[in-house]
Amino acid sequence: MKPNKLELNSVDGTQLNLEALYQIAPSCFTEVKDDKTGELRHVVNFKTLRQLLGDNAVEDADEMYQFTWPGKQEARREAARPTTKTLRPVVEDSVDWDNTQNLYIEGDNLEVLKLLQKSYMGKVKMIYIDPPYNTGNDFVYDDDFAVSQDDYDLFSGNVDELGNRYRKNTESNGRFHSDWCSMMYPRLMVAKSLLSDSGSIFLTLDDHEIVNGRKLMDEIFGEKSFISTVIWENFYGRSNAAAISLAHNYILIYSKAGEEWKNIRNLLPRDLKSSEKYKNP
Repeated sequence: MKPNKLELNSVDGTQLNLEALYQIAPSCFTEVKDDKTGELRHVVNFKTLRQLLGDNAVEDADEMYQFTWPGKQEARREAARPTTKTLRPVVEDSVDWDNTQNLYIEGDNLEVLKLLQKSYMGKVKMIYIDPPYNTGNDFVYDDDFAVSQDDYDLFSGNVDELGNRYRKNTESNGRFHSDWCSMMYPRLMVAKSLLSDSGSIFLTLDDHEIVNGRKLMDEIFGEKSFISTVIWENFYGRSNAAAISLAHNYILIYSKAGEEWKNIRNLLPRDLKSSEKYKNP
């Protein structure tokens, strides 16, 4: 595999959004002079955009349905912010480097997802994510915190081998669910940009964040992209003497194909022997 097969820097998410908007509403763009550089640049005229939207725009309604949490605005900005990290090929640890068609990438998954955008945007058929379940014992990354060894003692948390700050997200944390949502939001946003028009994404969760996970996915991918919630049984149940022992987790399935997903899902062959494994109660 040649290193130039994969772009080593990331894209600007805000610029991607502007380009997408320009494709469907070029009339809402205008030119203004940049106060710092003196050069002309394209910007959005919100007055024109609101006119195009008619009565379908809202800003400060007294009541409206929304899913929000402390830190959501910053999470949205983080999704659009380009990364300063780069990918470094490790040829000496690779197997059949010149011919392989596979990639194994070590790093903070948000940074890696951003770096994959230039080469794989709109090309990925399937994404599977198995995130921290937020059980109170999981570690979550504090995005945009990279430290040197000299700065390590300034933090009460931990730093991984790549310099990314992480910490244990305990239930005593007042932002317990908010921090998990802030970690997941930008990753799901960038993951969406990688999926092809018929691409699907699978997200594994348990009872701790299945509700928030569904809301995040509905907002980012759209409710019409929801396919199903799969219940998968654990080989061993988790003992819980105080309530009910858990024996299953969830897999949320969303697809950009929406209702067309059933026509492209690539069903496995079904015969009598395989059918014997299933039965109604």
